[in-house]
Amino acid sequence: MSPIVSALISGVICAVIFGLGGFFLRKKLAEAKIGSAEDEAKRIVDEAAKEAENSKKDAVLEAREQIIRERNEAERELKEQRAELTRQERRLVSKEENLDRKTENLDKKNDQLVQKLKDADELKERISATLDQHMETLQRISGYTAEEAKAELLLKLENEVKHDAALKIIEIESRLKEEADQKARDIISLAIQRCASDRVSETTVSTVSLPNDEMKGRIIGREGRNIRTIEQHTGVDLIIDDTPEAITISCFDPVRREIARLTLEKLISDGRIHPTRIEETLEKSKKEVEQAIKKAGESAVFELGIHSINPELVKLLGRLQYRTSYGQNVLAHSLEVAYLSGIIADELGVDSVIAKRAGLLHDIGKALTAEVEGSHVQLGVDTATKYKESRDVIHAIEAHHNDVEPQTIIAVIVQAADAISAARPGARRENLENYIKRLQKLEEIAESFSGVEKSYALQAGRELRIMVKPEEVNDEQMVLVAREIVKKIEETLEYPGQIKINVIREKRATDIAK
Repeated sequence: MSPIVSALISGVICAVIFGLGGFFLRKKLAEAKIGSAEDEAKRIVDEAAKEAENSKKDAVLEAREQIIRERNEAERELKEQRAELTRQERRLVSKEENLDRKTENLDKKNDQLVQKLKDADELKERISATLDQHMETLQRISGYTAEEAKAELLLKLENEVKHDAALKIIEIESRLKEEADQKARDIISLAIQRCASDRVSETTVSTVSLPNDEMKGRIIGREGRNIRTIEQHTGVDLIIDDTPEAITISCFDPVRREIARLTLEKLISDGRIHPTRIEETLEKSKKEVEQAIKKAGESAVFELGIHSINPELVKLLGRLQYRTSYGQNVLAHSLEVAYLSGIIADELGVDSVIAKRAGLLHDIGKALTAEVEGSHVQLGVDTATKYKESRDVIHAIEAHHNDVEPQTIIAVIVQAADAISAARPGARRENLENYIKRLQKLEEIAESFSGVEKSYALQAGRELRIMVKPEEVNDEQMVLVAREIVKKIEETLEYPGQIKINVIREKRATDIAK
């Protein structure tokens, strides 16, 4: 064996020996650690057992103390309850004693009442017997039985009550009528005071000033072609006379008259006057008047604070600015009626917005009378219906001249405001003398008929009240009398608006109590 091999074997043997030695050494160390760990664990377990035993003892002691505290608390509450029960028992005993005393008193009072009732029954029997005796005596003296006497008394009492009730009703009606009349006067006077209006100033002619008299010849033109063109296209009459430096425009239609006036003023200012220029200027003037009409309608609506009016109605309102009735501007009249209606409605507690709207539109039909046949009332109703106005407004338009009987308070208010605006002094171009003559003529016409006893012109000539003789005119003839009077008034008189004829037949029975 070589030395190297021997060395290797020796190294291996040494390594094995050292490995085994290390293994046994580690084993011994591990066993020693395990032993110490077991001792430590045993020690910890012993300590835990001791601590558990101590905790158990502490818990038992604490539970005992808690039980003792709760027992003491329960005994204290029980003692308080027993004391309360004792107090309540004393009170009950006291109440029972009081009840016993009250019961004894009630028994005594009951006995007294029983005795009184007996006495009352005896007294009632004696009274009944006395009444029977008296009734027999009364029946024997009067000759009436009890039922007959009762009926007689009731009849007399009923008659007296009816008489007193009739007197009371007459008194109440008279007082209410006086109060209503006074209230109406106050409201109307207040409305008139709060509505200040101008006097009438509109006419059916307009005057255009000229810079010189030579302008008249230029307006007439060669062989009158210029004036013919103006008159043909505008529908007015130009009056050129000796009046210095002025031309008069005459036309029943104020819109046409206004268009012609503007056209002439523009032509005179421009200086070029010939048929072609006249036509151009006329178209411009028409547009200006249309704008003015629209602006006037919008201004009226805005001034009254009325909203949601159809634009076509606004234009028709603007046209009323150029419409007159006996010299009174119809748009100004409509605004005045609207103001008066609103004031009266406020005083009466009625919707003033609806009242003002109805007052503003009540004469809207007058904007169409020059173009469409029919009365302005019917045209106004048709127009308001077409543009979907409310039923109250339409009825107020229909009833403001009594074409139909007013059915709403708004219609009555508009009717009163219309009469105030039209009849106030200076509202229309009719002097006092002519006004009085017209009213006198109305009464004379009515009194000229057979059977008419007396007539009265009322409401500034808008109503004629006629009293007929009942022995000469019967109920059927009243209709004929009214119709004949209407026919004669229409044939002989000129008057604004409409006149309502009221024929009254009254028969009275009179006697004297002596």
